[in-house]
Amino acid sequence: MMRASPVLCAGVSGMAVYTPHCRVDLEQWCKWTGNSWDKVQSVVGQSFRITNTNENTYTMAANAVLRLIVKNKIDPSKIGFLGLGTETSSDNSAGAIIVKGMVDKGLRAMNMPAISRHCEVPEFKHACLAGVYAMESATRFAAADGGDRIAIAVASDVAEYALGSTGEQTQGAGATAMAIEQKPKLFEIQLQCSGSASDYRGPDFRKPHRRHFMGLEEYSKSSANGKMADFPVFSGPYSTLVYQEEVTVAVEHMLERLNTAPGKYYDDVSALFFHRPYNMMPIQAMSFLYARGLARATSDEHKAYFAELCKSAKADPAAVIKELDVNPMYFQQIENGAEPKDAFPATGKVAKALRKDKKFIELLEKKMSMGSAAMGNFGNLYTASLPCWLAAGFEEAYTRKLDIAGKPMVMVGYGSGDASMAIPIVPVPGWEKAAANINVSEALANPINLDKAQYEALHTGAEKSDVAKDLRNMEFVIERLGSRNEAAFQDVGIEYYRYIQ
Repeated sequence: MMRASPVLCAGVSGMAVYTPHCRVDLEQWCKWTGNSWDKVQSVVGQSFRITNTNENTYTMAANAVLRLIVKNKIDPSKIGFLGLGTETSSDNSAGAIIVKGMVDKGLRAMNMPAISRHCEVPEFKHACLAGVYAMESATRFAAADGGDRIAIAVASDVAEYALGSTGEQTQGAGATAMAIEQKPKLFEIQLQCSGSASDYRGPDFRKPHRRHFMGLEEYSKSSANGKMADFPVFSGPYSTLVYQEEVTVAVEHMLERLNTAPGKYYDDVSALFFHRPYNMMPIQAMSFLYARGLARATSDEHKAYFAELCKSAKADPAAVIKELDVNPMYFQQIENGAEPKDAFPATGKVAKALRKDKKFIELLEKKMSMGSAAMGNFGNLYTASLPCWLAAGFEEAYTRKLDIAGKPMVMVGYGSGDASMAIPIVPVPGWEKAAANINVSEALANPINLDKAQYEALHTGAEKSDVAKDLRNMEFVIERLGSRNEAAFQDVGIEYYRYIQ
């Protein structure tokens, strides 16, 4: 007779954040570019960070991991897994091992032991979902075969768009590291109830290598100063459509596994954290999800609310209900030479009405505001966006002395291409001690506010000096690039790193 396998649990015991010192104030950016500050502030946020010439995805990741180890007094010799989630790594062979090498250098400088030689070092790539995939794999390691060892997942990215493009205001840079173990000190990750979704969507948001060799002006301009542009190929309206639908499928899959009705879950869950490339996108996603939840209403209260909203939005309730079973086949429309059309127009009308409705606004304030103010100052962090919002949320809960232990929350990740994960999490008793070590406010403190000339010089690679050199403490930077290309030894293009204590 076979025994049922026990449910293996693990979760997060500590979090740390790093973001570059150089800051672009979006109100000033609007003055430089002639954009509407009221609109940008509402849709995007207040500012974004930009890397210096000697920073990259790996240095930011190493900075976050080192802070995590030091602030949480982690024994490096007990780290058995270091997973890196990113979509802006600069090496197509190595990944997390580069981060490990830097962190070991910093630990040695502090007379601490290095990370275990037996540590696994995978890298994960799937657009902005890579950080969640790294966290999910780290959780499985800790729960399955990690024993008393600690897993670290770090998400790190540089979100960069061409000057003058529609995505320019949604730039950003930063990293978030998470310590994961079997007996979590901050929150439990309930993978056994997680929901997932994936569907190939073609030219949603991509970074094909070929774009660098096609003579496109934005890439040749940026490479003129020796900086390789990592601008994505993207289509804003299409990306919004597919983000909304993929997240919906993942969340509704999670609700199936939890065996709970959408209306009840949205009422009962204490906090909602979504992938957040800019301020408005998670709000749009939640309004769409909530509209679909109301269309499936089982309580008289929710049925009445749904009817009221449909009337306000001038939407046919039957059409909204019919759209619950629609498979949009967005990419197939593109393959057939057509412009992709919104497959959920009636639901969209109700979602728009919801975003102006007092009850829904109160729900957002209650369940999606924790950490939100801080996130408006990081900019788009790609893979680190959702983990950073979690860190900001827990730091704010600690600062405000909120009672969140045992109260269910959910984190919803998304990566273009497309894939999404919806994962229930629960703060554990005593979470406050771990939350006290989260450094979000510290990471945002004392920035260098760039003027227009400084920003453009850093963006184009014309600035070669370290603008933030006087502020660096316990940080890694790129010291030089290898240039040897001999028969017996080659290091051309390989980055060598320095630790500044």
